[in-house]
Amino acid sequence: MARIFITGSSDGLGLMAAKLLIDQGHQVVIHARNAEKGRQAFDKVPGAEKLLTADLSSMEETILLAAKVNEFGRFDAIIHNAGVNQVSNKIIFAVNTLAPYILTCLVQRPKRLIYLSSGMHLNGNPGLDHLSSDSRECSYSDSKLHDILLCMAVSRKWMDVYSNAVNPGWVPTRMGGSGAPDNLEKGFLTQAWLAVNNDDQAKVSGRYFFHQKESYYLPVAGDTHVQEKFLAVCEQISGIRFPYEQV
Repeated sequence: MARIFITGSSDGLGLMAAKLLIDQGHQVVIHARNAEKGRQAFDKVPGAEKLLTADLSSMEETILLAAKVNEFGRFDAIIHNAGVNQVSNKIIFAVNTLAPYILTCLVQRPKRLIYLSSGMHLNGNPGLDHLSSDSRECSYSDSKLHDILLCMAVSRKWMDVYSNAVNPGWVPTRMGGSGAPDNLEKGFLTQAWLAVNNDDQAKVSGRYFFHQKESYYLPVAGDTHVQEKFLAVCEQISGIRFPYEQV
């Protein structure tokens, strides 16, 4: 039995992954943006071990969330599932890019880390200088490229962690819309599989998956110089340094 924490698990793919993992006998701590969404999530996932609330668009709340997560000790897996679209670029950056960075830095290192990306990362801008301005001109595609950069940097620096990124596909969730063409079940299955499965195919690091198979990603995400620049930008904005040291 594993213990898993899933951000953005009050609805959509995160909620479905939580249900699946609980049905498999694992302990799952879920997360919602606020108390009302949390109550709704608990109604849908009564087997969840605990609910944590935090608005990931707020750096202060994200830092407090990290402290709450650490009260549980070391998790076996953390799934960075939370994401937003069709909001301001500044909020997209805060939730999709900066929150996973902050939580990765401040939460006790789990055995496995899963970052939710998207096929739209292929349209992301690999330039990072524009993020240092107050406007934070970060598109959804940019943020999903950032998630792969973070995943790859973690994989390279933390050899004791399986760190992978997932493209769930364009699936019919509230974010994806009812007309999305991809398979909904496969959309949440891969993140759950990477969190707990002991097959050799799942016990890897620095990979990008689509429907449980390794998939093509923008080559710049594997560039160590770009990864280092990304970490430096996130540190500059958040004031939180990536913990390079092994534990």
